[in-house]
Parts: sequence; C-alpha cells; structure tokens
Amino acid sequence: MTEAQEPRQTPLAAEHEALGAAFTDFAGWRMPVRYGSDLAEHAAVREAAGLFDLSHMGEIFVHGADAAGFLDYALAGRLSAVASGRAKYTMILAEDGGVIDDLVVYRLGDDRFLVIANAGNRGAVRDAMAERAGAFRQGPDGAVDVEDVSDDYALIAVQGPAAQAIAERTEGIEALGAPWAEQRGYGWTDASFGGAPLLIARTGYTGEDGFELLIENGMASSLWRALLAAGEGHGLVPAGLGARDTLRLEAGMPLYGHELTRDVVPAQAGLGRVIPEGKTGFVGEAGAEPRPGARVLVGLSLPGRRAARAGAPVLLGGKAVGEVTSGALGPTLGHPIAMAYVDPAAAEASAGPSAQPDRNAPSAGGAPAGELAVDVRGTRIPAVITPMPFYRRKK
Repeated sequence: MTEAQEPRQTPLAAEHEALGAAFTDFAGWRMPVRYGSDLAEHAAVREAAGLFDLSHMGEIFVHGADAAGFLDYALAGRLSAVASGRAKYTMILAEDGGVIDDLVVYRLGDDRFLVIANAGNRGAVRDAMAERAGAFRQGPDGAVDVEDVSDDYALIAVQGPAAQAIAERTEGIEALGAPWAEQRGYGWTDASFGGAPLLIARTGYTGEDGFELLIENGMASSLWRALLAAGEGHGLVPAGLGARDTLRLEAGMPLYGHELTRDVVPAQAGLGRVIPEGKTGFVGEAGAEPRPGARVLVGLSLPGRRAARAGAPVLLGGKAVGEVTSGALGPTLGHPIAMAYVDPAAAEASAGPSAQPDRNAPSAGGAPAGELAVDVRGTRIPAVITPMPFYRRKK
C-alpha cells in the first residue's frame, strides 16, 4: 500500500466506530484492534463469547464440472474427498513448495466450492488459482471457473462457549440446513437472514467453539446488530484483532506472515499433514518435501511476565539457533508463550517436559549456559519447548 492509498474499510466500519473501537491498519484494511481491553475481550471469548469482523478476508468461488479435480491440482489437500456440507483446512503452494497462503475450503455442492483466503494474500491466491485454472483447462479436464467475490460479502464470527446459544436466538436467522446442535466442527449450513442468503460455518480461529457467517454486504450491519442483541445476557462482547491474536496463539494456530511464508514448506511448520499421504500431481509437489536441516516450528513457554515478541533471537548455550515468530503473554495461561523456528538439533536437544513454567515464577535475569533461552530486549529468559496447542478447550 502506497502513502497515497487509504486503507480499505469493511461494511461494518460505522458499527465499530459507534462502539468506540480503536483501529489499526492490517493488510491494507482499517480494522478494529480493540473496543476496550484486549484482556477483557480475550477472556470473554474463553468464558462466554466474542463477536469479530472478518470482512477483510478473501472469498473465491470455484465452480464447474471439474472443480473438485482442479482443486486437487491447485491446492495441497485432496478436496475431491470433502463431502458437500463440510470444509477443510489446506494450503496453496508455490512451485518450490513454499506457502502462498493457508486456506479454508467449503464444498457447497458437487461442482461448487468456496475458498477463504487471508486478507493480505487475496490477490496472490486469486492470481495463482486463475493461472492454474488456465493450465488445467488445457488438459483432459478443464470445466472450471475461478471467481473472486470478496468485495460482495461480509464475514462475521461469533466465538466462545455461548456461541451456539447466541446463534440459535438471533432474530432473523432461519437455518435451512442442519440444525445448530447437529452441526459438527468444519461443517456449514445454508441459512437466511432477513430473506438474504446466509452461509453459517462451524469454524473459527480462536480455539473455541463458534460460527463464521457469510452474508452480502448490504445485510452485514443488520446481522451484526442482531447478533449483539442476541448476545445480551450471554456475555457477548465485540472483539478486535488484539484478542484474536492472543487467542489463536494460545490455540497454536499459525498466522501467515509470521509462522507461514513463501520460504516455509508445510512440514517445517508441523503441517505436513495438509498433504495427504500418497497424493501426487499438484502444484508444489516437487518442492514440498521436508528440507533436511531446515528450521522447524516449536512452541515455547517462558516464566515471569515478559513476553518474547516476533524477531527475538532464540539461544542455546549463548548461540543463536532460531527466532521467535509470534509471542505474547497468554492471558488464559498466566505466563508468556511463543512460537519460534529453531534448528532441528536445538529442538531435539532442548525439548523439555510438557509441563509449563510456574505461572508465578519471577522473570529470570538470565538462563544458565546450555539451556534454551530467548533474548528479550537484552535479557536472556529461559524457555521450555512445549507441545502445541498451549490451550485446549474443554468439550
């Protein structure tokens, strides 16, 4: 984005302003970062529910008689195996195996799919898929079209233990497909709101139960207000990007531009499973194999209250062996957590028990030689490699 370009606004901008949101520029969009307190919004999602505007995300329809086969070719996953009414987490890879973006793909029917892309990668995903569709059409199959409809739709998420109760009592929503209680995670339901088509998916990016609702722009404000009204008495609060980041970090969910980049292949991020065993013939196949000696993603737990931010060096015996990609105080956990890429040897040599540091332990003034540490603004803070997710909700 150049200096002359103003950040884009979602269809819900006026709603955020009325609620007193503080804004930040994110991926070329003016987005609410918080409405009051990041910690309060985080806690509300863990204990009750939070309402998020995700309208900056990209939406791309793929349709045609050979849409399923095309997606098997264009993406890392086997989308032809996804049943109608279900969704799948997957990735689109560059020829060398690097991650262009991580995606969620919904199968809307036998020959129709919806691809949700990250806001900053919408153009890259659209262009890569359009180019691959051109190559696919020249093959023995070829009946497929790629349509970017991002500018036509708003995406709203309600996340937290009370999400289902709130969705069920939202005035104006009429489910046309599976009842709320019967919808499983990574499933979706056709519905309507005020007569407008509505897609409701049991997906999210917080580690909690919840729904993401896709609706045309003109109905977004009405739906937002209806959800807020339904959430009264259930502890629902509007929540911004600040809480969303700490929630996803506790849940061990990667963020593009931090844990995932063009320089990372899925296996490095512990996501080699997105490529089904035995799958061949997809773009990026040749480069997606694990790279010997490449750094791998690990979770770190730290004592005290000083969080390691992105870019902080990870040390072993005083030697730099990695770098933090995301870090924050885990509000639910009570101590700092981080994700970091480290040398494979360091990950193996320093892997500790799954137990996390004492949440009440004081911030260390230095780590003993030979132990893993993070350099937090000049102070070496001991770190323990911890299995992710750091937080797992009770079901």
